[in-house]
Amino acid sequence: MLEQRVFASRERAGGTASPATFWGAIAAAIFLVSFGVLHYGFYRHDPLLDTPIYADYGHKMLDGHVPYRDFAVEYPPGALPAFVLPAAVATNNGFAAYEASFEWLMALSGAALAAIVAVVLVRLRASTRRLVAALALVGIAPLALGPVVLSRFDLWPAALTAGALAGLVSGRHRLGLGVLGVAAATKFYPAALVGPALVYVWRRAGRREAALASAWLVGAVAVLCLPFLVLAPHEFLHSVSGQAGRPLQIESLGSALLLAAHHVFGLSVTMRSGHGSQNLAGHTADAFALAQGILQPVAILLVWLWFLRGPASAERLLRAAAAAVAAFIAFGKVLSPQFLIWFFPLVPLVRGRRGVAAGVLLTLALVLTQLWFPYRYIRLVFGFDPLASWLVLARDLVLLALLAVLVLPLRHGEDREDRRAVAQRADA
Repeated sequence: MLEQRVFASRERAGGTASPATFWGAIAAAIFLVSFGVLHYGFYRHDPLLDTPIYADYGHKMLDGHVPYRDFAVEYPPGALPAFVLPAAVATNNGFAAYEASFEWLMALSGAALAAIVAVVLVRLRASTRRLVAALALVGIAPLALGPVVLSRFDLWPAALTAGALAGLVSGRHRLGLGVLGVAAATKFYPAALVGPALVYVWRRAGRREAALASAWLVGAVAVLCLPFLVLAPHEFLHSVSGQAGRPLQIESLGSALLLAAHHVFGLSVTMRSGHGSQNLAGHTADAFALAQGILQPVAILLVWLWFLRGPASAERLLRAAAAAVAAFIAFGKVLSPQFLIWFFPLVPLVRGRRGVAAGVLLTLALVLTQLWFPYRYIRLVFGFDPLASWLVLARDLVLLALLAVLVLPLRHGEDREDRRAVAQRADA
């Protein structure tokens, strides 16, 4: 009732578009301030940048070279605009100009992401308290994670994922799944949302609408991927398969457990660079990599099954989206610090006590990551630094706790809206 009165007062103040615009502008402004703060103080110490790699990609494309065919790219085609647009703006003004252009692009992506979170919550008629809490979480997230936010392109797919959820929650199912297809063709993780998204559309709008929305999703992926598949089929498929065949990256859950065993029991571990990351090598590490390669899709499918067995409410869809991405990250063979950016638009959308707990756990995971990356990363990979090793393990365990909070029932039962939806479906 309180939320309805708050929303009604906003409507009387200036229509339903006014609150969305107001809160969206506030969210974007908060994010931009946080993004700006990352350029000062200790945030500038010991940066480990990926932007030189992006700059190389971007300038090669401007010179007429075709990605995948003429040079190897480890990212899907939807990521290419994030590399070439800063190069087009910077032209021949050197790396500093490219870096500044890239950071502006990421700042705008993050501002859009934050604004979309606000718009979705207004659409759901969230209370002012919930809006403020969510925007505070989005606002502090870059500061909690640290300078990695500046030099990775993950705000781009995160903004696309947020846009996809906004389309679905707003009833624009085809647009939502189309944008989700673009997001999945930018970085693979949004594919973890496909199952709940399709179930949501099917339950809310029927089989025909679900089929049409699925066509939009497949079409978006095809538009981005087919040209490169035609021009360079072997190279493009090798890029995709190479991601699936990656070894156990040193920050993953399996590596963190092995490093803990190394420090406690003297287990022998070996670091080997490859596939664009630093990894643990050897038979034990390979066994852990195999296990996580199985656990990750199983965990995602279990989240899909959980959503399938309950009501297709917008709130459950948002919760399922956060849980599916948590499963993708927590059990993945690769767990780079920038992966936590993917949570920026997802966890703030989870409601109630569960949302508060999830927000606290996410903030803890972000801070734990910044405590060792980038400042102690070199000591971790070349000396298995004990402090960094324990911080990595703590972060990975917090991510498991986040997944549990998102999917397990509350102590006193499921959320009231879910119970009401189940009762309504039974009466029907």
